[in-house]
Amino acid sequence: MEPLLVVDKVQKIYGKGTNTFNALQDISFEIHPGEFVGVMGPSGAGKSTLLNVLATIDSPTKGDIFLGEENISKLKDESLADFRRDHLGFIFQDYHLLDSLTVKENILLPLAIAKKPVAEIKKRVEAMADTFGISSLLDKYPYQLSGGQKQRTAASRALVTNPKLIFADEPTGALDSKSASDLLTSLSNLNEEQETTIMMVTHDAYAASYCRRILFIKDGELSKELYRGTKSRKEFFQHILSELATLGGDVHDVI
Repeated sequence: MEPLLVVDKVQKIYGKGTNTFNALQDISFEIHPGEFVGVMGPSGAGKSTLLNVLATIDSPTKGDIFLGEENISKLKDESLADFRRDHLGFIFQDYHLLDSLTVKENILLPLAIAKKPVAEIKKRVEAMADTFGISSLLDKYPYQLSGGQKQRTAASRALVTNPKLIFADEPTGALDSKSASDLLTSLSNLNEEQETTIMMVTHDAYAASYCRRILFIKDGELSKELYRGTKSRKEFFQHILSELATLGGDVHDVI
């Protein structure tokens, strides 16, 4: 199977002259369609920088990033905006919902921007709301929702366009354990049943245990990969904890 995402020797350098910082150093890996990949590492290791570069929020200093046949590291602003809208979905820790819009309006916003037919918008919104268990909340506003309900609304909006790849940046970071489990279960089900491709940055071993593969980053470099294989989620959770304990540094930064 051809990879969906190919990351080839990506570097990200901040600053100039003697005041430079190598946030990413020759990062290379692939993600295939239907994978659920987690990215972990200590604070300052480069996790969020990597996600921002791959998600086209930032640009790499060197290297290539292919999504399908498109080298997204070479796209210019207008083409990049169109590509991001058409092919990528984003779930952030702080939701990014519009307070003046209802749950339904927040979810359908990217479809409306893309000028999709009304019947198609209705069908997709209802399907996403059902998947994330928020069908009864469609007429409510964000201020009327709990943190978990806001995040499930944000996830519905990210997935409603059927993007090729979902980027999730600490999506459970602001949630209680029940809300986190609900969100992760929904994402895992989508990954398994519809082969939705997801890349999730997380500091939390419990959240990472829902992934099929973990990329560990340390000092801007890819240090190790873990595969879930036939392990249960609980077994994989213990494996992740054991691996974090052997990576060195401040383990409490990443668990």
